[in-house]
Order: sequence, then structure tokens, then C-alpha cells
Amino acid sequence: MIATDRERRVALVTGGSRGIGLDIALRLAGEGFAVTVAARKEAGVAAAVARIEEQTGAPAFGVAADMADETALGTLATAHADRFGRLDVLVLAAGLGAEEPVGAIRTTAYDLQMNVNLRAPVLLVRELLPLLRTTATAHPEHGSRVVALSSITGVAAEAGLSVYGATKAALLSFCETLSLEESGNGVNATAVAPGYVDTDMTAHLHGRLERESMLGVTDVTEMVLGLTRLSARAVVPSIVISRAGSQLWRA
Repeated sequence: MIATDRERRVALVTGGSRGIGLDIALRLAGEGFAVTVAARKEAGVAAAVARIEEQTGAPAFGVAADMADETALGTLATAHADRFGRLDVLVLAAGLGAEEPVGAIRTTAYDLQMNVNLRAPVLLVRELLPLLRTTATAHPEHGSRVVALSSITGVAAEAGLSVYGATKAALLSFCETLSLEESGNGVNATAVAPGYVDTDMTAHLHGRLERESMLGVTDVTEMVLGLTRLSARAVVPSIVISRAGSQLWRA
């Protein structure tokens, strides 16, 4: 049965123009969700929206938003609420990293990672929490969910990724706290923490790691989809996805 617009669940995916975020947006749309895609570049957002609508037939809406800009986050939240008036799943997939040892951390790289990987998710959840609550109240079976893409480096440290790992560790804590505060209102949060995933973000590692040893994008997407199928009674604070091999807790 094809869902009507009134029946459709609605998702917002940051970092949704490429990589893991785009795959999540496509798969959610394929499951019948209407989707808002947010990313920094207008052209990427437009291409993602067109692809989602063409491949799935689901309603898609795009907002170009710089995650490092607090004003843009407010604009994104307002634009989504005005367009759909509902938010069942918020996927926080936007993120970036810089590989550098502690003794050579650049302040600009530190600030950018903190702003995009941690500050933006926290502020966006703050802005969208009223909509998440009202959606959960109106649809108590599933409630509403926040899914943040963390990293296994937030669980087990990786040399050269101190700042990146710190932001991802903070996401784990943030999601757990959000569930403690809001799961009684039907709003649950989960941090998904994978090892290296084969995307353009990890292309620089191909000389050190075989692509075949990395996780696939769909490995992460399947976890996100699974979370959307749970009842509001099921709280999953975090999910760690390790790569196969002899060091299960390494990136």
C-alpha cells in the first residue's frame, strides 16, 4: 500500500547529499518516508532531492545549510517544520575529520570539527525537539527518534584522530542523555558508531587499508532502518559496528 502524505512518516537527514547520509535518505524514502535533505552545497542538495524523488517517488525537500552556522541551523529547522509539520526521524549524518597528532592540532581544524560534529547536532536537536515531541505524542507506537552518526573512534581512541574521536565520544554521551530526558516523551536517541566505512571521506586511506576490509555504506544504513522499525518503548543508546579482523575495537 502506498502511503498518503498524511500517513507518511517524515525524516530529516543532515549530510544527506552524499555518502552514508545520502544512502540513508534514499532508503528511508524507499520505505515510504518523506525526506528533508540538508547539506552545505546547494547543487549537492538539489541533486540528492532529484535522485530521491526519481528513484523512490517519495516527497523530498532540500535545504542548503552550513552546519557550522547557527543561523543556518535555525533556518533548517524552521524550513522543515513549515514544509512537513512532522518529524519522526532526525538523522545527524553531517561530519568531518582532520587527521593530525595532538602536538600539531590546528585551532581552525579543531574549531571546525567541534562545530560541525558536535555543536551543530546539539543545537539542531534543541531547535527540533518541540517538533519531535509533538510527533511522538501524535504517533505513540513508534514515537520519534534521533540517530547520530558517531564513530568507533569515540569508543576506542585512534592515533591522529584525537579531536574527531572526542567529538564522536561526546555524541555517544549526548544521545544517552537525550534518551534519559526525553524517552518518557516518546523521543529516543541512538549513536551509531562504525569503524571505517568505504566512502569518499575515507578515500585517503586506500593506500593503508584495502577497500574490501572497510564496512559498506549499507552496513550502517541497515542499522538506521532497523531503529526506525522499533517501538517507542525500545531505547537503544548506542550501536558499535566493527570491521572484521583481529582488532575488533579499532577503526
